[in-house]
Amino acid sequence: MCIKKIKNCLFDTASNFYRDGAELTLRLVLGAFMLTHGWGKLSSFSEKSEMFPDPLGIGSTLSLSLATFAEFFCAILLMLGLFTRFAAFNILITMLVAGLIFHFADPFAKKELALLYAVGFLYFTIVGGNRYSLDQWIRNNFLKQ
Repeated sequence: MCIKKIKNCLFDTASNFYRDGAELTLRLVLGAFMLTHGWGKLSSFSEKSEMFPDPLGIGSTLSLSLATFAEFFCAILLMLGLFTRFAAFNILITMLVAGLIFHFADPFAKKELALLYAVGFLYFTIVGGNRYSLDQWIRNNFLKQ
């Protein structure tokens, strides 16, 4: 009996309920962390707009605008599970620019966090919102065939 429980715990696939709950938790935590990061940019936008890094050569103000849009507004969308793939993709690109372009010459420790975030946002770019998302609610209530 005990061996069977250990086997089930270690090797069986989690039920949809637990998987959806874990995805919801991950989506909320990643979104909340990114939201607090983006809030700093949004709340001091005018001060940062002239000196914000411009790794893509599009201008400091536009670079800050895109980063703020992704890190603040898309983080809210991600937490709600609304346009989840769109939101996650925008944050994914922002994290890849931060990790692979802006911190290119820096030691790995400087780019590690951005790349770790990127993996989480890549996941949601691929799978989208799940049962506990506004995407699913819209799909169930308005897009039924």
